[in-house]
Amino acid sequence: MKFIFILFFSIQSQINTVINYLKVNNFKGANEFILTNDLSYELKNDLNTLMLLNKNIGTISIPKLLLKGDNKKLEYRYLYYLNKGLIEYHNNDNPLEAYNNLIKSLEIGKSIKNRVFILESIRNILIIYCNQGHLLNDKYYKDFLLEYKLNIINSIDFAFYKYFSFKLNLIEKQYKDISYSKYLDTKTYISNIGFNYLSSLQNISNASFQFHIKKNIDSAFHFLTIPNYLNKKFPIEKLVIDKINLNKAKYYLEIDSTKESKRILNLVQLPKKGYLNKNAHIYFLDRKWKLFEKLGDRDSSLIYSNKYLNSSFLAKHYETQHLISDSKTKENTAKKEKEISEEKQKNKQKENLLIASIISLILGTIIALQFLKNSKRKRKLAEQEKELETQKNLTLLKEQEITTINAMVDGQEKERKRIAEDLHDNLGSVLATLKLHFENLQMNKEKKKINQEELFNKTESLIDEAYLKVRSIAHAKNAGVIANQGLLTAVQMMAEKISSADKINIEVIHFGLDKRLENSLEITVFRIIQELITNIIKHAEAKNATINISLYDKNLNIIIEDNGKGFNVKKVNLKDGMGISSIKTRVEHLKGAFEIDATIGKGSSIIIDIPIE
Repeated sequence: MKFIFILFFSIQSQINTVINYLKVNNFKGANEFILTNDLSYELKNDLNTLMLLNKNIGTISIPKLLLKGDNKKLEYRYLYYLNKGLIEYHNNDNPLEAYNNLIKSLEIGKSIKNRVFILESIRNILIIYCNQGHLLNDKYYKDFLLEYKLNIINSIDFAFYKYFSFKLNLIEKQYKDISYSKYLDTKTYISNIGFNYLSSLQNISNASFQFHIKKNIDSAFHFLTIPNYLNKKFPIEKLVIDKINLNKAKYYLEIDSTKESKRILNLVQLPKKGYLNKNAHIYFLDRKWKLFEKLGDRDSSLIYSNKYLNSSFLAKHYETQHLISDSKTKENTAKKEKEISEEKQKNKQKENLLIASIISLILGTIIALQFLKNSKRKRKLAEQEKELETQKNLTLLKEQEITTINAMVDGQEKERKRIAEDLHDNLGSVLATLKLHFENLQMNKEKKKINQEELFNKTESLIDEAYLKVRSIAHAKNAGVIANQGLLTAVQMMAEKISSADKINIEVIHFGLDKRLENSLEITVFRIIQELITNIIKHAEAKNATINISLYDKNLNIIIEDNGKGFNVKKVNLKDGMGISSIKTRVEHLKGAFEIDATIGKGSSIIIDIPIE
C-alpha cells in the first residue's frame, strides 16, 4: 500500500509540474520535463497531447488518445477527460461536448483533492464561457468563478481569477455598468504579475471598457498598442495578436478612420491551414468579411465572404461526419466495455474473497500479539511507576535538606558581609582619626604646641565614639545619627572631627541640599564619602581636602579632592580590597557614575554622579 501511495503521489506531482508550465505558456519547460523524466509511455503521450493543445498548433497532428475513460488510475482518467474536452472544443468545434468532458475531469480532480487539477479544469471551462457569450445567461459561470477562487494556490492563479471575473462581467452586462474600481484593480494586478500572454488578453478587455463604457477612444487604442511585445512563436500568441488587430480595425472604422482601419485589417493574415480552433478561424473570416464590406473594399469582402461560407460548410459537414463516426465508435466501445466489465466483475469477486480471508487471518494474529504485548507493557509500567515514586520521595527529601542548608549558609554569609562592611565603614574612619590624635600626642610630648589636656580629651572622646560604634554594630543600629541629622550635617561633623586633629584640614562645600534625601540613600552616600576620606588619611599624605556636594536637577554630584602625593590610576586594581572596589560597586548599585582623576605628586580627584529619582 505504501508503494502504491508513493507511485500515485509521483504521478500527480509530474502532471502538476507540466500543468503549471503550460499555464504560463512555458512550453520549453514542459517539453524538457516530459523528455528528461522517466515517465510511462501512456503518461508521456497524454502530457504531449496536453502541451500541443495548449500551444493551439493546428499544423501538428495530435497523438491519438491511448487511455479510456475507465482507466483505474484516476490521474490518467483526469488527463483523458481534460484532453478530450480540449480536442472537442478546439478540433471539433463542439463546446457542449467539451464542457461535459471538462466537468468529468473536474469531478476527478475533486475526488483526489488535487487543487492543480481542479484549477486547470475550471480555467478551461471559463475560457469556453468567455468565447461563448450566449452561455452566460445560465449564470453557472459564477459558481465556477467562486470554486476557482477557493482553490487558488499562487499569484498566477489569482491573476487568472481576476481576468475571468472582469471579462465575464463585462460580457454579461454587455459592456455597461462596470465599476471603475473593479476595472482599475484588475488592470493593475495583472499588469504587475509579469505574464505577457494574460496581460495581452486583459488589455483587450481594458480597451473594450475604455471604448464602450468610458467612451475614451485614445485610451482604448493605447491598450491595443501595449500588447505588441507578444511574438508569433506560438499560434496561441498569434491568435491573441490577430484578435487585437481586429479590435483596432473595428475601433478605427467606428471613428471614420477608414485608411488606418484597412491597414491594420491587412495585418491579420490567417494561417494557411487555419487555427487549431476551427470556431476561431471561422470567426476571423467572418469579421474580416464584414469589416472589408463596411470599408467599401468589395474585392476583399468577396474573397473573405467566400472563404467564410466555404469554411462554415466544411465545418458543418465535418461535424456531421464526426457525429456518425462517433456514434458507431460508441456502440462498438459500449459492447466491448460491457464484456470487459463482466469479466472484471468475476475476477474482482474472487480477488475480494481471497483478500478478505488473508486480511482476517492477519488481523486476528496481530490482535492476539498486541494483547500479549499490552499485558507485559502494563506490568512493566506499573513496576517502573512504583520505583519512580520511591525515587521521587527520596529526591524531595534530599532537596529539602539541601535547601535548608543553603539558606543557613546564605544567612551566615550575608551576616558576615554586613558586619565586615560596618566595621570597615563605621569603625575604620574613627580609628584612622584616633591614630592621628595619638601621633599628635607623640609629637606634642616635647614641643607642647597644643594644649595637652584638650588633646587627651579629644582622644578620649574618639575612643568613646569607637566603643559606641562597636556597640551599635552589635545591636544593628549603625545608621541612627544619619537618619536623625541628615547627610550634610553628618559630613560636616565628620570633617570637623578629623580637622580638629590638626593633621589634615577638610573643607565642606555644598549647594542645593535644602531638603533631606531618602534615608537609605543618605546613609549609603555618607558611607561612600567616609570611606574616601579614610583613604585620603591613610594613603594620600595630604594637608588639605575638599568635599563638594551639590544637588541640581535631580542629580547628586560629589567631588572629593586632596593635595596629597597622588597615584597612578592605571595601576589601581579595582577588583582587590574593600576600598575603591567597594565604593565603585555601591555607586553602580545606585545607577551612578564613578570617575578617578589622579596625578602623581599633584593629588587626586574623585567625581561621583548619582541620579535622584
